[in-house]
Amino acid sequence: MHPTPILVANLDAIVTFALRQHLPSLCDSAAMTRAGLLASYAPDPVDLWRRVADYVDRILKGANPAEMPVEQPTKFELVINLKTAKAIGLAVPHSILMRADEILE
Repeated sequence: MHPTPILVANLDAIVTFALRQHLPSLCDSAAMTRAGLLASYAPDPVDLWRRVADYVDRILKGANPAEMPVEQPTKFELVINLKTAKAIGLAVPHSILMRADEILE
């Protein structure tokens, strides 16, 4: 799930439904994982904004945007909510936990 305004406005209901139904809920927003969804995996937003700032800086210094390469994210963030995993009866493998950038307990 991408954090659109409709999802954000209904996040509590989504989290409640997922927990009641014992559904693993994955998204691409660490904030939504902190709110109760199971896990998120997405480009690191801080890294993305740094790269945007670099592009803006180069354009303001005279670079031609048409000649600048399109870049893909290179740094991703994995956040796991163990409290949610426990609530739905899911055991998260140790190998996954070792890869997580943030573990919420």
